[in-house]
Amino acid sequence: MLYYLFTWLDREYNIPGAGVFQYISFRTALSVIISLLVTTIYGNRLIKVLRAKQVGETVRNLGLEGQMQKQGTPTMGGLIILLGILVPTLLMAKLDNIYIVLMLITTVWLGIIGFVDDYIKVFKKDKEGLAGRFKILGQVILALIVGWTMYFHPAIVVRQQVTLPTTNVAPLEVHQKGDEYFFTQNLKSTKTNIPFYKNNEFDYAKVLAFMGDGYEKYALVVFLLFVIVIITAVSNGANIT
Repeated sequence: MLYYLFTWLDREYNIPGAGVFQYISFRTALSVIISLLVTTIYGNRLIKVLRAKQVGETVRNLGLEGQMQKQGTPTMGGLIILLGILVPTLLMAKLDNIYIVLMLITTVWLGIIGFVDDYIKVFKKDKEGLAGRFKILGQVILALIVGWTMYFHPAIVVRQQVTLPTTNVAPLEVHQKGDEYFFTQNLKSTKTNIPFYKNNEFDYAKVLAFMGDGYEKYALVVFLLFVIVIITAVSNGANIT
């Protein structure tokens, strides 16, 4: 929001210093500061409120050393993390950027799942919380939304080196490396960057290369499966215990 405000002020009134919000490095630094202030100042207050209302962790005695120290630890602390992410993002980011939109949807979506889980644990006195099948269902639906958007949205592209002449209509960009020049285009692609893989590039579509000609048309299925695995794995990885 501040990005759009200061962009307007710079354009309409040419206010000195307003143009600094055009630099992502400045907005990133300011976002870090805002996030730190939100989590430290309001986070401490939220913890005190949760303790006052006795919204705390109930621990099952599994006989593990030191596990009972967690008894009474304020739960629903994820609200602090959500505020620390959402507030600076909404203030500093370009909200028409598809990556920002997907990040906000993902954060709020998973935040709601976590809130419902904690609410059931605390107020419904059910230690199990939200049933696992509903958590997985929510994560899979989110993964389908994210994967489908990334696959079809025209603004989500991959920069690839091309040789001339090329049949792609995307604008050409010229780069120089030493004495050599090469060309790149931003194209829709099923490739992604993976370390330690050949050329650091992995093509989801080629997983189905064994099917013969025309395997590329099934790339969406493979891509969605990968996104589902990644989102469910990351979502549950920190909460496996």
